[in-house]
Amino acid sequence: MSQGLEGTPELHPRRFAMRRERAGADERLHLLGEMDLSVIGSVDREMLSAEASDADRIVLDLGELEFLDASGIRLLFHLKARSQTNGGRLCMTKARSPQVRRVIELTGAGDLLPFLD
Repeated sequence: MSQGLEGTPELHPRRFAMRRERAGADERLHLLGEMDLSVIGSVDREMLSAEASDADRIVLDLGELEFLDASGIRLLFHLKARSQTNGGRLCMTKARSPQVRRVIELTGAGDLLPFLD
């Protein structure tokens, strides 16, 4: 799904893209569009690659995510749990989309996931 550090995001047929980049000591994965069951495997694989890096912090950027379903919430909790066994390097940026923020609020994920302020 990703074109690498300097590539252009590749759009998934269901309006999803991701882009990974290195910024100093941070490894950052930007998610764009709609994250549902059809794309969570790709996101998980990209996160595994980021976790294998020497980054001090792994930032999962949800800022441009427009849709998130239950499978996406489940993946976010899985990534948090995996991070806790891998140095606790994961943090997440909050979504700007009211729909995504609402899903996170309704599930209680906002209080449990490692969001940046």
